[in-house]
Amino acid sequence: MKVKRKIIEIDEEKCDGCGQCVPSCAEGAIQIIDGKAKLVSEKYCDGLGACLGTCPNDALKVFERDVEEFDEKAVEEHLKTKESPQESMPCGCPSAQIRTFAPHTERPAPTNVVAQESALTHWPVQIRLVPPKAPFLKGADLLVAADCTPIAYPNFHADFLKGKAVMVGCPKFDDVEAYVQKFSEIFKTADVKSVTVVVMEVPCCQGLPFIVQKGLELAGKKIPFEKVIISAQGEILKRENLAA
Repeated sequence: MKVKRKIIEIDEEKCDGCGQCVPSCAEGAIQIIDGKAKLVSEKYCDGLGACLGTCPNDALKVFERDVEEFDEKAVEEHLKTKESPQESMPCGCPSAQIRTFAPHTERPAPTNVVAQESALTHWPVQIRLVPPKAPFLKGADLLVAADCTPIAYPNFHADFLKGKAVMVGCPKFDDVEAYVQKFSEIFKTADVKSVTVVVMEVPCCQGLPFIVQKGLELAGKKIPFEKVIISAQGEILKRENLAA
């Protein structure tokens, strides 16, 4: 059955077969075949666009057209054929793979340490709840964070939140198109000075920098833009300047 929805399309003229888009697709919808990235099946692609920001040649685009419905059960079966034996992943998503970590070595707490204070200066913080004309966005250094990052990174308030307005959300479960439009409105009206996007290392999280970047493009704005990737064990894996 065909339905009208968003789906990835690959420009084979631009694609050089580098394969950077393959691991960023949590559903395994993209493979390198005969030296080019190919969409294996329409029903495997959720149209989120987490793969877009990984292509160095801008060969991936999201279009809306009549295609097969996204089939989560089919994705789960598809991923099982690609996995090495390990704990199965709920919904077939690498982001949900069960992992456990050894606790960090405990050290005696210093006696003169002052309790860390919250650096949060406003409410609400969820992207879907923050109005584009919220007064705390005016002239702000904006922090856009994936929901899981404050849990994984222990010094989130001191290292990222201090002095910034913050918005948090999840590109896997939230409305991507609505977020793009909201950020576009924010960048058009709020005179934001800079934006930092903090995400987890998992593939679906990489859609958040793409959402913010599309918002900037629609607003016709160029401001300092940094992407920070956090590991599941709370380490900074990469910092990257995306725009100036």
